[in-house]
Parts: sequence; structure tokens; C-alpha cells
Amino acid sequence: MSNLKSKTPVKTRDAERSRAVILQAALEEFALFGLGGARIDRIAERSSLNKRLIYYYFSDKDQLFQAVLEAAYEKIRESEQKLNLQSLLPSAAIRKLVEFTWNYYLENPAFLSLLNSENLHKARHIEDSPNALTLNSPLIELLGEILEKGRASGEFRGGIDPVQLYVSIAALSYFYLSNNATLSVIFGRDLMTPKAQSERLSHMCEVILGYVLRN
Repeated sequence: MSNLKSKTPVKTRDAERSRAVILQAALEEFALFGLGGARIDRIAERSSLNKRLIYYYFSDKDQLFQAVLEAAYEKIRESEQKLNLQSLLPSAAIRKLVEFTWNYYLENPAFLSLLNSENLHKARHIEDSPNALTLNSPLIELLGEILEKGRASGEFRGGIDPVQLYVSIAALSYFYLSNNATLSVIFGRDLMTPKAQSERLSHMCEVILGYVLRN
């Protein structure tokens, strides 16, 4: 009996490690090829694990894609929590969230690729996820508290919807980065130079703060 007890944590850790390796390999595959072009065979090669083991943890490619999406959302939400926005003055908190969102998207292009792929599939994987709302609602609640704190202090105007505000913050970064190749060609300038990136971040902060601050 004691031998069984001693081996159980090891088996659990091995399972967790295998699952994490599969999710990372799948993230890379889905980011490169999208859901339609991704192949379980290549995910097995990337993870150096048996394909049967992948199917042991995930019944099919759609379930694996859903798990990768959930893990990606968990990662960004955990990173946002570490910002400790509630301890900052309202305007500083909003600026920090804008800066974080920009830098996170910039440093994690695979996340944007996943979102592109999921939107092509009408969000059916995240819609079926039992964790979808819980992954996002804490951030919206916190943003609502920051907005109310700013309104009460007279720093922010009232009537701001935290969902609409967050969508605007995300969109200002997302559209620019997802479409930088075509935009750079159309406007005849490299929008991904360090100078252009710095100008974009300053612009986004001015736009968002200009909207929330009381005139």
C-alpha cells in the first residue's frame, strides 16, 4: 500500500508534464497552421511523444485546440493579475493595462494567431468551454472597480462600460499587430520599427486616457 502511495505523486507529475509538453507543441502547431492546417502527427513530433498519448489526454484535434485556447487565456489573465492594478491610481492603472496589453501581444504572437483561428471558426471552441467566462470576468470586474474609483475621485468621467473599454484597449493593439504587414505596404512605412512601436504605444495611451479622463 505504501508503495502505491509513493508512486501516485510521481505518476501525477509525469502526467502533468506530458500534458504541458503536448499543449506547448500544439500551441506552436496551431499558431503556424491554424486549426484546419494543424496535424496531430506534427504535434507528436514536436512534443517527442507518442500520438496515442495525445489522444489519451485529448479525444480529438478540436478538444486539443480548446485546451490550448484555455491555457492561452489563463496565461494572459495570470500575467494581468501580477500587474497589481488595484494598488495604483486610476489613470496609472489604465496606462499600465494599455502598456501591458501592447507588450504582451507583441511578445506572444502565437496568442494572436490562436485568436485569428478561433474567430474563423466562430468561437465555437471557447463557447463550449466551461471556463470561458471565469477566465475573463475577474479582469472586467477589476476594470470596473478602477473606473468607479476614478469617477469617485473626479479623475474619470462616469458612464464608462468596462467591457467596451477593454475591447478598445485590446483592439488598438490587436489590429495594428495582426495587420502590420498589409498596413506597412499600404502606407509605405515599416510599422514595426522600434520607433514606430514606441509611437504606437504612446498613441494608444493618449487615446484611451483621453477617453476616460474628465475634461
